[in-house]
Amino acid sequence: MKDVPVTEVDARGLDCPMPLLKAKRALNAMNSGEQLRVLATDSGSQRDFRVFAEQSGHLLLDSAEESGVYSYLLEKQ
Repeated sequence: MKDVPVTEVDARGLDCPMPLLKAKRALNAMNSGEQLRVLATDSGSQRDFRVFAEQSGHLLLDSAEESGVYSYLLEKQ
């Protein structure tokens, strides 16, 4: 199994829609198959990232919350 590059976007402290906009900008600069990890503190980001993945065709590989920080792992398609 090959190592997949993971880019990280720290959107902690930013309100909707900024975490999603920062993720979209990062994904636009990535190649297919690369992964993006987004860290956010906006609770609304849970729905935003789920819907974004469904509508954009990118894969939401993981979604987690720990101590008020939401983490999303997306794979660019």
